[in-house]
Amino acid sequence: MRFVVAAVACALAMPAWGQERPAAQGSAAVLRALDKVNGHTMDAEVAIGASSEMFGLLVTVSDCRFPKENPTGDAFAYLTVRDSGDGATHFQGWMVASSPALNALDHNRYDVWVMRCSSS
Repeated sequence: MRFVVAAVACALAMPAWGQERPAAQGSAAVLRALDKVNGHTMDAEVAIGASSEMFGLLVTVSDCRFPKENPTGDAFAYLTVRDSGDGATHFQGWMVASSPALNALDHNRYDVWVMRCSSS
């Protein structure tokens, strides 16, 4: 019985996984792009609401957030990635800096992922 009471008390003291944590909004997102054919990379800091051309892809950042208690911690950004030539959308959604494969750009030549948010 003592074990059950201790387990319940421990469970109540710890925050639940998936529980909301306060997030701060950044003013820009730092992104990295990779050309998988030749191995070249490029970084860009893209302001919220702005776009940047990265290897022929037009990347638009709609939002970038990070944990308030850990500003250098895990960032997540809402991106739209379009072909700069024909405007075809290749990706639209949230990307998480610590797990870029969780919701990744599916492109045969290029890869884009979030590095962090900027708040300056």
